[in-house]
Amino acid sequence: MIRKPNKLRLKLNRGELVVGSALHSWSPNVMEVAGFAGLDFMRIDGEHSWRQDSTAENLMRAAVIADVVPMLRVDRDNPYLIRKALEIGAGAVLVPNINTPKEAEAVVSAAKFPPHGIRGYCGDCFSAYWGTRAGKEWVDWSDTQPMIGIMIEHVKAMECLDEIMAVQGLDFIFFGAADYSMSIGLRKPLRYDERVLEALAKTISAAKRTGIHVGVPTEEENIERYYKMGVTIFEVSSDLLALDEVWRRNREFVEKLSAGKKPQD
Repeated sequence: MIRKPNKLRLKLNRGELVVGSALHSWSPNVMEVAGFAGLDFMRIDGEHSWRQDSTAENLMRAAVIADVVPMLRVDRDNPYLIRKALEIGAGAVLVPNINTPKEAEAVVSAAKFPPHGIRGYCGDCFSAYWGTRAGKEWVDWSDTQPMIGIMIEHVKAMECLDEIMAVQGLDFIFFGAADYSMSIGLRKPLRYDERVLEALAKTISAAKRTGIHVGVPTEEENIERYYKMGVTIFEVSSDLLALDEVWRRNREFVEKLSAGKKPQD
């Protein structure tokens, strides 16, 4: 992310909704297409993908070209990954499976420079224009523009939601319905189970009390449902699932023609 106001933060602060998707292919080309299509953000999955190399840096460059906010999800319990994500230009950082205010505080602390946190200083990185625009201006920008988020996705977090949402410096949360359904013993990702939706509603209520934005992964047909619940950040599908859906639909269309059937049959 280059040195300018964070588009994602600006839109949310104006009370607007934002929409993005998830990037599992780690393709800079896909990141550019997302921006050209007008998406606000792309969440890069560094939790379930093994990519701690220069690929992430190339995604950040592509995001700058296409003016889309790169949101990098990193593994929890590693403050150095948060710092590295911000140094290479992430406009938002997301940390999974946060269950206590202490864990949320550790995420924010890793993202902020002293006295607000423990982030170490080095301006020789992409977000500081490789040292040519480092110093206090960059430090102040880094502490105020990139968005810091966590995932609520375990039943343990329900015990202290208000305390988590009250953590200073936390900007947004994602509700992980699939993992939450696993945490209550359902053994499969039942995102629309009544107990899961109740937990989401509880999470949204707690977030509203402190001005925290709430995001969810969703499908087109469920966007309005989540909107009515109070969600403001919509992650629709993913690059790979979108390809699968389009290719599968067109293949079935051609197969019906080949079998001598009308496509609507």
